[in-house]
Amino acid sequence: MDMTDPAAFDDAGESTDRHRRRERDSLLLIASIAVGGEPAREVRIRNVSAEGLMAEVGHVVEPGTAVALDLRGVGPVTGKVAWCTEGRVGITLDRPIDPKQTRKPVGAGTTTPFYAKPLVSGLR
Repeated sequence: MDMTDPAAFDDAGESTDRHRRRERDSLLLIASIAVGGEPAREVRIRNVSAEGLMAEVGHVVEPGTAVALDLRGVGPVTGKVAWCTEGRVGITLDRPIDPKQTRKPVGAGTTTPFYAKPLVSGLR
């Protein structure tokens, strides 16, 4: 199998030759990514599964390049670029994650911000 051919991988960076189709969540999530030791920058995550994800990075990244990401609800994770095409990369994670954690609300505050409270009018 050609490891640089994006057709050899699905959208989450998983090999299609093994006929593995993991459940993945389609979403639009902003995350930070550090590619090959470069400073972290923001990227869009388009889908995520337990073992991989697809991100829009906007530039070419060589397959096999190490990456470090900070995913909302999951925290820091590491992986390697499996494929890259048209500004998108498939990343295989070094350890499995729970993709549903990326959808959980971030704030755990005990109060409701004033702008989220219903308007109550004393006018009659």
